[in-house]
Amino acid sequence: MQTAHLIFNPVAGQGNAEQELALIQELLSKKFDFKTHLTTPEIGADDLAKQAVQQGVDALFVSGGDGTVSTAATAVIRTGIPLGVIARGTANAFANALGIPTGIEAACEVILKQQTKTVDVAFCNHLPMVLLAGIGFEAETVQLASREAKNRFGILAYILAGLRKLQTLEQFEAEVETDDRVISFTASALTIANAAPATSVLAQGPAGLIVDDGLLDLTIVAPANRTSAIAATYHLLQSALSGNPAERDDVGYVRSKRFKVTTHPPQKVVVDGEMVGTTPIEVECVPAGLTVFMQDPEAEIPTEKLEGLPDLVIEPKDSEN
Repeated sequence: MQTAHLIFNPVAGQGNAEQELALIQELLSKKFDFKTHLTTPEIGADDLAKQAVQQGVDALFVSGGDGTVSTAATAVIRTGIPLGVIARGTANAFANALGIPTGIEAACEVILKQQTKTVDVAFCNHLPMVLLAGIGFEAETVQLASREAKNRFGILAYILAGLRKLQTLEQFEAEVETDDRVISFTASALTIANAAPATSVLAQGPAGLIVDDGLLDLTIVAPANRTSAIAATYHLLQSALSGNPAERDDVGYVRSKRFKVTTHPPQKVVVDGEMVGTTPIEVECVPAGLTVFMQDPEAEIPTEKLEGLPDLVIEPKDSEN
């Protein structure tokens, strides 16, 4: 049997953690000899994952929300050790983005088939990022969604928080440096995504993301007022569901291996569902940095649309910077 470690977050999700853990252990023990480690307030998924890799394993399994998955994934970046994801969080955005089932039995079945794929990851200000970094509106929304609300309403808690945040929607000046140019504009939300499901609406400028192209996708949302913000958000949702890229003037998107974002005033930043501080940030893609137990989806995504953004200025990047 192959050896593995299971990292289990007992406070994730809304189900019975003891029963869920027992089911996972029963299913995965068919093909893996593994040890189970529970996260605690003192010991996080990142430390447990590092210890597992140091001991030597054939695979690493993680069960919890997106924050747990992201921090555990840090230990296996660039190692080739496959990561098995058994999602039990509020949004389960990473699993949904990669087409990994969110039911426990189905997720374990994917692992047992032992089919893997290498996907990109990223680092945001040296922090691991498997999903996305949200700047401005999205970060404020995540902060407003309390643990109590998430336990009670699930993913609806984020929608309710977003509606509350729309009451005080604010714009900010942004400067984005890509591989080859500097783009300046006014916006209310920026999302730099490595991977994102359709439910991560503010990442849907190109209407989907390629998880193994070695690039990151920046979506810019720049509504002039609350009414426009609602319309832009609905348009992005339609883009995600239809597979067609955004066409509104107040929505733009661009692709690059790295982004440096500066805003005035500084904006809050959320990475993979966790608040990490404020801008400025630097995000860089690590191509094929993570091996995951998953199926192999195919997609073709458009690369860029910037026309129509307010106060838009595009300049060549200074080669000396």
